[in-house]
Amino acid sequence: MLVIEIFEDDVKVKSRTMPGKDGKPPRTIYEQDAYAHLGGRFPTLMKVQLQESQPAYPAGNYTVHSSSFIVNNFGSLELKRFGMMIQPLEPAL
Repeated sequence: MLVIEIFEDDVKVKSRTMPGKDGKPPRTIYEQDAYAHLGGRFPTLMKVQLQESQPAYPAGNYTVHSSSFIVNNFGSLELKRFGMMIQPLEPAL
């Protein structure tokens, strides 16, 4: 199972503005730093996108929510390009 960890230092929303192309207005992206445990010695920094008014995820361990996956035109499983959601991991008993 993929574990995504958010540390106390990363409980904040960051925003950045992408310039508009072909006459379209600029758009603002809201995101939060998190770390993916991919099996190496250290977790890898990643970005979790947030909606405009969505608060930052609290510190803790998460996994990718099932609604973040799609089946593509070739029948393969893919992670959605936009709108990935994470959900808290249940504590181990």
